[in-house]
Amino acid sequence: MLKPVIAAGGVLFHVKPEDNNFFVLLIYRNGFWDLPKGKLEKGESIPMCAAREVAEETGSELPVIIASLGTTYHEYKEKKNHFGKTTYWYSMIYPRSQDLKPQRSEGIEKIEWVELSKAKESVGFENLREVLYRFENHRHKKRHDL
Repeated sequence: MLKPVIAAGGVLFHVKPEDNNFFVLLIYRNGFWDLPKGKLEKGESIPMCAAREVAEETGSELPVIIASLGTTYHEYKEKKNHFGKTTYWYSMIYPRSQDLKPQRSEGIEKIEWVELSKAKESVGFENLREVLYRFENHRHKKRHDL
């Protein structure tokens, strides 16, 4: 029997003004490049979970949520339990420049700002690529609406 898990995370981004390139923040954990995310805590809203998890995993202040990027779903086994995990994703920015530190207690070895095109190739799971494509499409729509 699958046990449901709710999580949330973010595509944290910044733009280099000199060339208008988008960079997203990747974390390196368990041998894979990943996006920051984590499990919903009791009494917490899903957007608050996303902001809290990104802040915890990067040693930062809370990021600002820009837009929803939908959900992903995957199943996994841990010990003898089977889980069905739904993750809610948001695009986010930091309100100001911050020094970042990987949350080593969660197995995060390093944090890196990566150009969006390279990030899509670097992430270790197809559902994360899907989230980055959603971010890219949302970004293009917003730019054309201006």
